[in-house]
Amino acid sequence: MARLPEPAADAGAAVVAAALGRRPSAAAAHYGRALSRVLGRSLSPHEERAWVRRAFAMYARYWLEGARLAGTDPAVIEARMAPPLGWECFESAMGSGRGVILALPHVGSWEWGGAWLAQRGYPMTSVAEPLEPLELYEWFVAQRQAMGLTIVALGPGAGSVLLRTLRDGGLVGLLCDRDVGSGGVEVEFFGERTTLPAGPATLALRTGAVLMAAAVYSGPGRSHSAVIRPPIDTERRGSLRADVARVTQEVAAELEALIRRAPDQWHLFQPNWPGDPGFGGAPGLP
Repeated sequence: MARLPEPAADAGAAVVAAALGRRPSAAAAHYGRALSRVLGRSLSPHEERAWVRRAFAMYARYWLEGARLAGTDPAVIEARMAPPLGWECFESAMGSGRGVILALPHVGSWEWGGAWLAQRGYPMTSVAEPLEPLELYEWFVAQRQAMGLTIVALGPGAGSVLLRTLRDGGLVGLLCDRDVGSGGVEVEFFGERTTLPAGPATLALRTGAVLMAAAVYSGPGRSHSAVIRPPIDTERRGSLRADVARVTQEVAAELEALIRRAPDQWHLFQPNWPGDPGFGGAPGLP
């Protein structure tokens, strides 16, 4: 996909997405259940199939751009990224010297935003789930490092790297709309109780870093846009545990607003609530 001319790569991704989107699958069913929560209503089978096809098309675009981004001309990255809504607030937060944590949903193409930020002098450190096979994960990391991102493997050593980055006044981006590990915080998310990662809140409370939610959306066409929300209140009010729970619920509310802006760009193809079949271990798409 990286080596093909862009029109040919686009066409190939569209064909694969169309084929997968029309085939009944666990991933499609998980997305349909998540979408009904986002929209706050049940969907007819015809309506759900249409949404699933769009969601798979957007997911294919995500992987296509990820495969090509490391070799994309910086001028193209700049030209295809509209000035983010909330940019002045972000620059002010980075200028504070406290470090910034961006709480991100699996929406659109966060890597495009990360590459654009690196070009603006704000390289991002992020955490990634290990993928199978190992060669795919190593390729994934190498691609993102070439974009100016620092990728840390999810695990016991990740916390120290993130703490060091924030204490140096740097930028950390954390995808946090799925609790893929242990130790998540119970929150209400789209009207149902589930758990979300405690990492963003815990890091902000322990370091004093500014915590903001953000998303990068794909479109129109090959362009991208971004929304950076105002800082979340991370003032200490009680015990660390109580404050982490409160701030994580605020993060959940911010993520809801960002996801509702483009539900077809939410790459959620796994069980994410206790009511979902297979919650706690069923495989999905990465």
